[in-house]
Amino acid sequence: MRDILADVEKWIDTGETIALATVIQTWGSAPRKVGSHMAFTASGKIAGSVSGGCVENAVIEAGMQTLKTNQPQLLHFGVADETAWEVGLACGGSIDIFVNKLNTEFFQRLKSIVEEEPPAIHATVIAGSNNFLGKEIIITKDNQVFGSIGNEWDEQVFNLAMDTPTSRRVTLNEETEVFVNIIQSQPALVIVGGVHIAQALSSMAKMLGYTTVLVDPRKAWGSEERFPNVDLLLQLWIDEAFAKIKINSSTAIASLTHDPKIDDPAIKLALNSPAFYVGALGSKSTTAKRRERLLNDGVTESQLARLHAPIGLDIGASTPEEIALAIMSEVVKSFRKQAQPPAGNQVEVKKEGESISSL
Repeated sequence: MRDILADVEKWIDTGETIALATVIQTWGSAPRKVGSHMAFTASGKIAGSVSGGCVENAVIEAGMQTLKTNQPQLLHFGVADETAWEVGLACGGSIDIFVNKLNTEFFQRLKSIVEEEPPAIHATVIAGSNNFLGKEIIITKDNQVFGSIGNEWDEQVFNLAMDTPTSRRVTLNEETEVFVNIIQSQPALVIVGGVHIAQALSSMAKMLGYTTVLVDPRKAWGSEERFPNVDLLLQLWIDEAFAKIKINSSTAIASLTHDPKIDDPAIKLALNSPAFYVGALGSKSTTAKRRERLLNDGVTESQLARLHAPIGLDIGASTPEEIALAIMSEVVKSFRKQAQPPAGNQVEVKKEGESISSL
C-alpha cells in the first residue's frame, strides 16, 4: 500500500476516477505478496503492481469495466510455465486479484492509518451478494472501527480480525468471503553503536525498505559524516534515546558496541519492548559474560531467550559487510517468520450465531 499512496493522493486531488486491484492469493513463488496493490485511473495512469508484469494488462482491462459499471470483480489467472519464466518465476501457478472502484473517503482514512497508526486490519468483501460485495471495514490497533460491511457481519469480522495473524481470504458463509489484510508498521531497524558494521548494516537495511535509526552517545562514532543516510541519528545515552523511538512489533534492535555501558541497558530495554528481534554482537565468551550481567540486573531467563547472541546467521562472515549481511538475514528471517501462520491452520468463520474456530 505504501508504494501507491503518493500517486493515489495526487490522482484524488485532480479528480481522477480510480480502481484498486489487490492480490488476495498467489502461487508460491509470486513476485508480489498477498496484500500487494496496483492502482490505476480511467485516464490510464498506473501505480504499483500485482504480478510483476504477466497479468497487469488483463487486470487493468477488467478494472476499466469495473469503473464503468461500479461492479467489483474477483479475477483468477492461471500462469503457464513459459509465462512464469518470462517474468522471472521458477514455475507457473495461479493468482487471484480483487478489483474495486476506490472509495476516496475510505482511502483517506486508510492512508492516515498506514502512515501513522499501524498495526491495523482492513477487511473487504470479495465474494457474495451485490449488497455486500466490495464493502470495507478498518479495525485499528485500539479497536476503533471505520466503515461497515453490514450489521450482520461487522461483529464477526471484528472477532475474525483478532484471530487472523496474516493477510488471507476467509469464508463467512456459503456465498460470502472476505479478504483480511494485515497492515503492519513499516519495519524499522534500531542500531546501537556506530561501528564499521553499523555503516554497512544501515545501508543494507535501507535498501530492504527498513526505517533506520542509529543510536550512539559517542559523537565521534555516531556522527552525521559516518551515517549521512540513516532516517534518525540520536547522539544520546540509551535511556534518553530509546524514549524518543517508537518501538513496536515491526522494530528490530541490534546492539553492536561491545561496550557494556551502552549495550547492556539497550538490550535490557529492548527485551522489555515489543520488538520482534533483539540481537547483540559478541563472541560466545562475551555473550556468556553479558548474560550473567543481565541476569544480575533483573533480566529473566525467558527474556534472555529472545536475545539473538551471537548476532546474525552463521554464514562464516568475517568482514564488516559480511557480518552486516548475516545480521540483516536473521532480521528478515525473524520478521517474515512472525507473519507466517502455523502450518496447516486455516481460519474459518461459522454462520451468524456460531463460534469462530481455527482448524
